[in-house]
Amino acid sequence: MTEQESTTSMKLLFFGRHWSYFRNFESVIEELAARGHRVHLVVDREESMGGQQMIERLVARFPDRLSMGHAPSRALGARADLARRVRLGLDYLRFLEPRYADTPHLGDRARERAPRSTVVLADLPGLRTGPGRRLLGAVLRSVERALPPGRDIEDFIRAQSPDAVLITPLVDLGSPQLDYFAAAKALGLRTMLPVGSWDHLSSKALLRAYPDAVLVWNDVQRREAVEMHGVPADRVVVTGAQCYDQWWHRQPARSRAAFCARVGLRPDQPFLLYVCSSLFRGTASEAAFVEQWVEAVRSAPDPALRDISILVRPHPARLDEWKGVDLSGYRHIAFWGAHPVDAEAKDDYFDSLYYSAAVVGLNTSAFLEASVVGKPVHTVLVPEISAHNQEGTLHFHYLLTVGGGLLRAARSLDEHVQLLAASLAGDGGGDPKAAPHRQQVVEMERPLLVV
Repeated sequence: MTEQESTTSMKLLFFGRHWSYFRNFESVIEELAARGHRVHLVVDREESMGGQQMIERLVARFPDRLSMGHAPSRALGARADLARRVRLGLDYLRFLEPRYADTPHLGDRARERAPRSTVVLADLPGLRTGPGRRLLGAVLRSVERALPPGRDIEDFIRAQSPDAVLITPLVDLGSPQLDYFAAAKALGLRTMLPVGSWDHLSSKALLRAYPDAVLVWNDVQRREAVEMHGVPADRVVVTGAQCYDQWWHRQPARSRAAFCARVGLRPDQPFLLYVCSSLFRGTASEAAFVEQWVEAVRSAPDPALRDISILVRPHPARLDEWKGVDLSGYRHIAFWGAHPVDAEAKDDYFDSLYYSAAVVGLNTSAFLEASVVGKPVHTVLVPEISAHNQEGTLHFHYLLTVGGGLLRAARSLDEHVQLLAASLAGDGGGDPKAAPHRQQVVEMERPLLVV
């Protein structure tokens, strides 16, 4: 470490729910280490999507600056159960607000997790109004504040001796991470919430105590932090969506012919890329929808679509729904792709976008990544899916409205195939037809970029 680094470097303690949450901060963690800062990364639960291996590789590159481990949790018992129930009750009250009237699944999800007593109280005539909900919330909040975070958690943070504590996502329903936040505040440490995804401020729990800084992607999230959560404006910092930086100037890892050979598609023909989503569980089967979509493409009036190749990328957290689904009966179709948490998988993912003729999906952040490359991005608003997973969320509407909207949205598969046929891009990178959407992508991902 240089003399300058030794006088200016910081020690940061970064809490994530599980290792894959750090995927959206990989470039930030790497840059902090490269600048001489020390970061200890900790989680409170495991996952199986490759996130741990991603962090292990980073730690191996910067062994004197990065470290990883597991965070303690509140000791099991009546006090821990009370904390969880009170928080779930408070979180439920958020989704009774009028702005969530058209988001049925968000309310249903919160109600299913909330204590029965809170649900019953919130439905009483005197408490179902706005003032009544605020009164009930104030009572629950006073109970929450009276619950100490736990000595083990305070001891853990104190032993790390950090200059600042970062916590993400912090806004899960009933989040146990609130104990880490409360302990850090009790110890007088600076706290930060780096917002991890585009829907975290609109579809999850309300912040009831405010970090010293809330780091957001863009002006949309700035408004959400201030207007929805009540965060003081001077604590909200727009940084851009750092998780997308890696795609802006990237080049393909292999030729088109080599990529198509790798996935099993014809090298001399264009292909559509279908990117699967993390839909709310129990609301829809995307595998069933994909089969309907393939049928619609194969029976399209345009002969270019009827014979086009198709690459379907599954979502890494929803592989189970594809068990028993056989796409081999369709010609020129491949089912392929892994979670992009290592160099090879990132190359595969980018090349899938780069060489596609258009990108199709339901509600996924892959829309933003596809737009970085300049590809036309399509979705279908089927009522039984859209009511819960698309128009039934707040963040999806940003894709339709911010900067004029970057999605080509259809109300039926018949309308969709017509829009699709009219927008197919050529081989390689950017699509000139998609160029007007560049400003919309900048507003979502890089609001500090001058174009």
